[in-house]
Amino acid sequence: MSKAAAPQNPTPIDADAVLAWYDRHARTLLWRVSPADRARGVPPDPYRVWLSEVMLQQTTVAAVGRYYARFLSLWPTVADLAAAPLEALLVEWAGLGYYARARNLHACAMAVVERFGGRFPTSSAELLTLPGVGPYTAAAIAAITADERIAVVDGNVDRVVARYIALDVPVRDEKDLVRATVQTAVPARAGDFAQALMDLGATICAPRNAACILCPLEPACLGAKADPLRFPVKPEKADRPTRYGHAFVMRDTDGDVYLQTRADTGLLAKMTETPVSDWTPDRRPVAPPVPSDWRHRGQVVHVFTHFRLELEVWSAHVADTAQLSAGWWADPRELDNEALPSVFRKVLVTAGVE
Repeated sequence: MSKAAAPQNPTPIDADAVLAWYDRHARTLLWRVSPADRARGVPPDPYRVWLSEVMLQQTTVAAVGRYYARFLSLWPTVADLAAAPLEALLVEWAGLGYYARARNLHACAMAVVERFGGRFPTSSAELLTLPGVGPYTAAAIAAITADERIAVVDGNVDRVVARYIALDVPVRDEKDLVRATVQTAVPARAGDFAQALMDLGATICAPRNAACILCPLEPACLGAKADPLRFPVKPEKADRPTRYGHAFVMRDTDGDVYLQTRADTGLLAKMTETPVSDWTPDRRPVAPPVPSDWRHRGQVVHVFTHFRLELEVWSAHVADTAQLSAGWWADPRELDNEALPSVFRKVLVTAGVE
């Protein structure tokens, strides 16, 4: 079946109207310089913008706030972040998900110090040379901090543009068209324009609601003239397979919990875990890591981006700890200081530890 033709909207996005709306209604965010302050010449800090953009990838604004504030309190500059041990970053990142971001964050901070003398670059070309910085992040930092006239297109902007041009195919099929629609409208106030479109998508042109009467783009919006909630067209969902495994929670005579570090590569790399079996496409019995009186405590279900995981949780008290040398014993009261991802916090709760 051939792909449907994407519509072309003859009316470019009205940047002046968008900016006028933003000047009145911009969200107050910890990492943002307000449009009023920006007009007074207050410069955005590229380090703070970068930190927020990395944290916001595939994560909500509400979830990011406390992590962002905590990171800034611990590491107020990119040099501070580069000098910190990776393990410290992973501990603070635990629970935010998509842990490769934390490892890339550390690698990028070190690259900025080593290659740019601690001065965070603000051009998209230089930014793209940094570890973990892709086209979107580079565009966002360059636009917001230096008003580089470059299109910044995140999920919110995808939705705004898809409705504006009544895009009748999934956005992923017409990424170039969406980007070009934004690029042709980017004004001198490129940073404010980028953030304005994001705010429109987050507040006015939202996923399940379109307050068209309040939108500065409504006069020329093709979606508003039809049914805006028809757009963006949803792509067909790929099947998410299920994997199965076993997690083993061991406690010693003092009540401490045995933890270890995951492999250096792969999913949840370098994060902290309890001993765990391989995650397989079918249910398989496995031998516990040490002999003991193992008790089945329940099941943890955790959904990753590409698969659903079902873990059977087992617990036991272990008297002979000499045979366990790869990891360490942690006081349950100090688990907030461990780099435990959400799935293993669920395991510990299920085992009655937290």
